Amino acid sequence: MHAERRAFLATAWQAMAMRQGPMAWALRPLSWLYGAAVAFKRAAHRWGWLTTEQLDVPVIVVGNVVVGGAGKTPAVIALVQALREAGWTPGVISRGHGRARSPAPLPVLADSLARDVGDEPLQIQRATGAPVFVAQRRIEAGRALRLAHPEVNVVLTDDGLQHWALHRDVSVVVMDDRGVGNGCLLPAGLLREPWPPARRDWPSLVLHQRPQHQPSADCPMPPGLPQFEATRSLSPMAINGLGEARAWADWGNTPLTALAGVARPEVFFDMLRQGGLKALSTHALPDHASLDDYAAWVSHDTSLLCTDKDAVKLFAVPGIDLGRVWRVPLVLKHSRDWTDAVIARLPPRL
Repeated sequence: MHAERRAFLATAWQAMAMRQGPMAWALRPLSWLYGAAVAFKRAAHRWGWLTTEQLDVPVIVVGNVVVGGAGKTPAVIALVQALREAGWTPGVISRGHGRARSPAPLPVLADSLARDVGDEPLQIQRATGAPVFVAQRRIEAGRALRLAHPEVNVVLTDDGLQHWALHRDVSVVVMDDRGVGNGCLLPAGLLREPWPPARRDWPSLVLHQRPQHQPSADCPMPPGLPQFEATRSLSPMAINGLGEARAWADWGNTPLTALAGVARPEVFFDMLRQGGLKALSTHALPDHASLDDYAAWVSHDTSLLCTDKDAVKLFAVPGIDLGRVWRVPLVLKHSRDWTDAVIARLPPRL
């Protein structure tokens, strides 16, 4: 399949970006150009050459300094839940990567289609029930959200750490078991911006995520930057498109197919194997794969296992047998110290 070839190339590039090999060295001149562009854009915002706009409520940005798959979406979901428990009324904004662009901001509803609003915003809305809006410009999504939901008194941005056009009160950098890879900027490495950051550009805090039972990667950190740990594991229960739940480990030696259109599909596949699935066939799709990529699996005759992110599209494929498509949710285990630290950095609630 063309989609699987694209996924293979993305995985191969990530493997290249984890070490200082010949290809990484060959791409370094492009990394220097990329770094110069990032530095110029950040300086332009700092010095007022480019404007930074502000919402009328606090903004928390949750994002990555490395490309894809660090776990920002589970972090956003966890923060929405923690903010509610602390008495806040959160909303979420996003550009909605992979969606068909529209001229106006769009609300993300439980019955929205991923092709219209993006898979991750739809995943967040269904997991939390919070108001979610998408727009090409995040400031427009935020204004539309506040107009439609004046009760919202804090806005989380799903991604956008390098989007300095929107003022943020708190930044959360999510890092995973890859650390900073080979330490190079794109395209020679994984980094979207230099790391560790200069003092004046320090984010508010860092959340290190790693698969359960796997040690954290050694990652350079400036002194004094608050850091917190979290682990990722799969829920013991799989849920199909009809809402039925089953312990997925019970399938054991039953032939199954795992499908993942995420940034690092092999992580999901490895977690399933470690959970006891032996006769597992795996198929990686590109991150933010299209509905057409999933439609090819309508006639598949074995049970399909997928991530929550895949499910928002796979469950919507016309003709799919919802009884044999099972999503396996990701569980993020974190200390309350992390969410408390984020909330403590917010201005007083009005």
